[in-house]
Amino acid sequence: MSVLPALGPSRSARRPATAERVLESGLRVLAVRRAGVPLIELRLRIPFAGRAVSHRARASLLSSSMLMGTADRSELDLAHALQEVGTELSVSTDSDRLLIGGVVLRAGLASLLDLLAELLTAASYPSSLVDGERQQLIEHLQMARTQPDVIARVARAKRLFGEHAYGRVLPGLDDVAAQTATTVRRLHRDRVQPDGSTLVLVGDLSLARTVDAVERVLSVWSPGAAPVTTAAVPKPAVGPALLVDRPGSVQSSLRLAGASCVRTDPGYPAMQLANLIFGGYFSSRYVENIREDKGYTYTPRSSIDHRQVGSSFYVDADVSTNVTAPALLETRYELGRMATLPVGQDELDNARQYALGNLALSTATQAGLAGMLSGLAGHGLGLDWLAAYRRRLLGVTVDDVFEQSRTYLAPAKLITVVVGDATAVHPDLAALGEVEVG
Repeated sequence: MSVLPALGPSRSARRPATAERVLESGLRVLAVRRAGVPLIELRLRIPFAGRAVSHRARASLLSSSMLMGTADRSELDLAHALQEVGTELSVSTDSDRLLIGGVVLRAGLASLLDLLAELLTAASYPSSLVDGERQQLIEHLQMARTQPDVIARVARAKRLFGEHAYGRVLPGLDDVAAQTATTVRRLHRDRVQPDGSTLVLVGDLSLARTVDAVERVLSVWSPGAAPVTTAAVPKPAVGPALLVDRPGSVQSSLRLAGASCVRTDPGYPAMQLANLIFGGYFSSRYVENIREDKGYTYTPRSSIDHRQVGSSFYVDADVSTNVTAPALLETRYELGRMATLPVGQDELDNARQYALGNLALSTATQAGLAGMLSGLAGHGLGLDWLAAYRRRLLGVTVDDVFEQSRTYLAPAKLITVVVGDATAVHPDLAALGEVEVG
C-alpha cells in the first residue's frame, strides 16, 4: 500500500471576510471576499424538490430551456448580452435544487446581476425552442438508458429509495413527451422563487456594496408558491442481490449502497474517514485489494452522496464478466473487515491527511469555495461549519471510525445491484447468496 509522508502540524485556514443578509423576499445572500484574481463566482441555489412523478421531467426541460430568451431578448440576444459581459451562465437541476452558475470579471458584476434578474423574472420559454429541446432531451435519454453505468445507477436508486423522488435518476420518456412550453412556464412561475434560495458570490468584491446591489437589483424577484418539502427517505430494504440482465456484456457493474450519516451528524467526520480508508481514495483498502493485488478492475471506489433529506454510502466497481462473483466477494470481505475490526492508526492518519488536504484544495479557489458554499447552503450551513469540520477531523479516533463502520459499512446493511450478462454470472453470484433477476 502507498505510504504517505507523516502528518505534520495542521494550520488553520484564514477565514475570509464575509457579508450575509436575508432579503425581504426570503433570498439569502452570502458574499465572500477572495481577492486573488479580479473575478467573481456566482452560484444561485433554488429549492426545487417535487413529489409528482412528472416533476423530474418538467424540471429537466426547464433547466435546459431557461437560457432560450426572455420577454425582452431572444436566445441570441441573451447570448450576446452575456458575451459582452464576458461570461456564460449554466443551469442544472436535480431532485433537490435548481442551480444557476457563472463567473464574471469584477467590472461586469452589475451587468450580470441585471441579466440574472431578467432571467429569473422574465424567462420566456418560446414554444418552438422548447419543442426542439424536448425532442433532444428524449433522444439523449434514449441513448443514456443503453449505457451500463446509467442502467446501474437507475437500478441502484430504485432499489435504495423505492418510489421516493431520489429513486428517479432519469425522467420518464413519456413524462418528457407530455411537457410543453406552457407547463414549463408554469413551473418557473411557481417554483423559481427567492424564498429559501441562496445566492453565493465569491471573489474580488466590496462586501457591503455587493450585497446592497443584489438587494436593489433582485427586489423585482417576487416569491411564488411555497417550496416543496422533500419527503423523508425510506429505510433501505436490503433483500437479495439484484441482477439486471445485459446479454452479451463483457463487463459487470457492481453497485452497493446504503445509508450514511449526514453532514451535521457529530459522527460524520469519522464516517468520511471510514469511507476513505475503505475505498474513497487511491491508497484505500478496496483499491489495494481488487485493483493492485487482484487486477479485477481499474477504478474501484466508494463515496458519500449528500441530499437534502439524507446521505448515502456508495460502492462502485466495473469488472470483467468472468470475475464478477470473486469481485463481489472481495468487496463484501473488505466491508466486513471494516465493520468488525478497528482500522490501524497509520491508516487513520493517512486518510485524515488526505481529507484535510482535499478540503484545503477544494476551497482554495474562488470556484471551489463558491461550489462548496452553495452545496452547504441547502442545509443552512456555511463558513462556520467548514472551520469547525476541519477541527473535528483532527479529533477523530480509531474507535470513532470503528463505530461508523459498524453502523454503515456492514455488508448486511447494503443493497447490492449487478448489471451484466445474467447467463454468465448468475450461477457464481447465487453461490454467494440469494439473487433476484430483474
